[in-house]
Amino acid sequence: MDVQQMMVAANKAQCFVSPPLSTLIITINTPSLNPNTPSKTPMRTSLSFLRLFRPLSRPQTVLFRPLIPRYAAPRFSPFFSRHFSVSSAPFSASAVGFVDEKEREEEERWDFSNNETEAKFVFEDNDGVFADNDMKHLVAPEIEVKELDELPEQWRRSKLAWLCKELPAHKAGTLVRILNAQRKWLKQEDATYLAVHCMRIRENETGFRVYKWMMQQHWYRFDFALATKLADYMGKERKFTKCREIFDDIINQGRVPSESTFHILIVAYLSTPVQGCLDEACGIYNRMIQLGGYQPRLSVHNSLFRALLNRPGGSSKYYLKQAEFIFHNLETCGLEIQKEIYTGLIWLHSYQDTVDKERIKLLRKMMRESGMEEGKEVLISILRACSKDGDVEEAERTWIKLLGSNDSIPSQAFVYKMEVYSKVGEITKSLEVFREMKKCLGYTSIASYHKIIEVLCESEQMDLAESFMKELIESGMKPLMPSYIKLTDTYLRLNYHDKLESTFLECLEKCRPNRTIYSIYLSSLVKVGNLGKAEEIFNHMGKNVTIGVNAKSCNTILYGYLSSGDNSKAEKIYDLMCQKKFEIESPLMEKLESVLRSSRKEVKKPVSLKLSKEQREILMGLLLGGLRIDSDEERKNHMIRFEFNPSSIPHSILKRHIHDQYHEWLHPSSKLTAGNGDIPHKFNTISHSYFGFYADQFWPKGQPVIPKLIHRWLSPIVLAYWYMYGGYRTSAGDILLKLKGSSEGVKKVVKALKSKSLNCRVKRKGRVFWIGFLRTDSMWFWKLVEPYVLDDLKDFLKAGSETADDCAVESRDINFDSASDSDEKGSSDYSEDDNP
Repeated sequence: MDVQQMMVAANKAQCFVSPPLSTLIITINTPSLNPNTPSKTPMRTSLSFLRLFRPLSRPQTVLFRPLIPRYAAPRFSPFFSRHFSVSSAPFSASAVGFVDEKEREEEERWDFSNNETEAKFVFEDNDGVFADNDMKHLVAPEIEVKELDELPEQWRRSKLAWLCKELPAHKAGTLVRILNAQRKWLKQEDATYLAVHCMRIRENETGFRVYKWMMQQHWYRFDFALATKLADYMGKERKFTKCREIFDDIINQGRVPSESTFHILIVAYLSTPVQGCLDEACGIYNRMIQLGGYQPRLSVHNSLFRALLNRPGGSSKYYLKQAEFIFHNLETCGLEIQKEIYTGLIWLHSYQDTVDKERIKLLRKMMRESGMEEGKEVLISILRACSKDGDVEEAERTWIKLLGSNDSIPSQAFVYKMEVYSKVGEITKSLEVFREMKKCLGYTSIASYHKIIEVLCESEQMDLAESFMKELIESGMKPLMPSYIKLTDTYLRLNYHDKLESTFLECLEKCRPNRTIYSIYLSSLVKVGNLGKAEEIFNHMGKNVTIGVNAKSCNTILYGYLSSGDNSKAEKIYDLMCQKKFEIESPLMEKLESVLRSSRKEVKKPVSLKLSKEQREILMGLLLGGLRIDSDEERKNHMIRFEFNPSSIPHSILKRHIHDQYHEWLHPSSKLTAGNGDIPHKFNTISHSYFGFYADQFWPKGQPVIPKLIHRWLSPIVLAYWYMYGGYRTSAGDILLKLKGSSEGVKKVVKALKSKSLNCRVKRKGRVFWIGFLRTDSMWFWKLVEPYVLDDLKDFLKAGSETADDCAVESRDINFDSASDSDEKGSSDYSEDDNP
């Protein structure tokens, strides 16, 4: 049956009462690049075929359901049913999710656990009910497109009908080849009809591919309505990368995106637990107001604010300015400000290093004027703010309010009260609060133990501190390291070196090695003149990458050598510091110059911003594993952004090593401060022109690219750091490497690996390529990279082990025996999924 006969049959079918469409099956032949060529593939159902001839102006009613967030933030408004018209496309402005039915099973597997921690804001309103006047519809521009029956040429109608049927059934590569074969007759109006048809039958991915193909044609004219409609559909499906790509296309054309596009893109970013998406959502929100001049709906304000407060690990405090901007917009727009907004803003202010108590006072006054009572979260935030500056009077008034409330007093409130009294030197009252906590709650928290030991150490009441430390160890609570560090630091200050050594050895038995406590012990050994033991400890720190040496430890041992007159060893430490680009303290440099003049003609400059050979190879391995480089608009200066997965044990070990390797390049905000030895999961370098080569090779247009000369740079150390940063070991012991880029670039990498006798297989899943070393091939790869893998990571990454890897969650469903998601030749880059 040819296409014309099917069209006639379809028209006749519309004139009669037919049986249910689901029972009618039409079979046709396989697709070819020419509609006149016979083929052999069954068409899905007559429903898809009859849709080809339905008028585009006819409204279609589709019921969407909310996308359940993968984590606690943001909480969206209750779901309401909506009607969606292809011609006008109004949709609700509330921050809800739009998903396809095929995603239902994936949502049901999501983890809804929300462990409450001290550094995470808890909403009293778990349902997130927003104002009724916030559910108005947003209007998008209408698409003007001719119907098939309005086209004068019969052959054009037939070919368009054939394309409407064929394109949704194919992947990106075949789709592009089919469209290229019709390039002689396809025009702007025809391609627009194809894209709109695909959106109408919910084949939005196909519509996006048609749109991207249109943009590459010489006859292409920008269509604002089509771009808006397609961006909205992409955002509703949570494909934020594609939605953002169209959003940027609209701006590049000198147009301002519609309010619907801004709204949906923000919701798409907030609904995705991918690193960096919250920052992007904030940027789009700001541009919606400043560039578009729109007034976001109440649900957008509330959802973004909640997402800011639900940042993990206490990082919410860095979003205070953004939260204040949202609060300002709520005020100026005359929208309802809910209690959680006031409470959350006070909570953010209380976590700042320098607390703006006047602002907190003003917010509390505004709450009272609005008839809102101060809940438990507000009172705890007030206690936290009082603990920063020792405001005893305000803390005691707040404590009385907490006791008078019906809610139970949380453990952190006792900790803040202890800290308030310690600030003013009332150690006895801090002890009373600690004992009161056990009476009220029936237990003492680990944070309270750390705080009371810290308070006693600062007041030099070491007997009491030691007794509480013993009690903490016997309780079995973890972690112990903060209290051990506080004890040893106090012993060093009081010159109790014997107690310091015994505490240090006890700490090694009970805790994981830590650079801070090693540095304290090293300082003690140097102070007592035990340089032999100090040298042994220093060498151990240098060999163990989880500990490592820093500028402070190098200056400590250098001071010891210079004080004892051991000039030869002092010169070796000086050479090491020059190699690692550590800064030498001024008093030591004065002594060192006299020593160096007697043995050298020229004194080296200890700091020089130039990458060493090892740093260059490590950087290439990290870039292959997914490291990002940001460039300025003129592409003169470039910044490297290091991001590590906080839930990955290998990444937690690797990040300290990388932080040490590039310490001289790091931005001042990313460097460790005195007393803070925790390496953040995200840090970045300064913006510098030296990184231009790597930006041009790996991130030429803000997107990851595999360099043409990659085969020259795949040394064992590059492969090792690629594996440590962007690779996984499966439960079967196989090794997988993650890679982003084009198919041609992946082929070059595979060819280079085979030239090293490393056989591998490639699987594409979404926008990510997986290079797999299976069975015996994984053992060969491991033998090549093992000398360069960090010692503490070898147990996690060694090939052939039958141990499950906690980090390989996203690679567990990679099956190299099945076809790739986009493994056809010629597949384009815009066929990638946003969430592989």
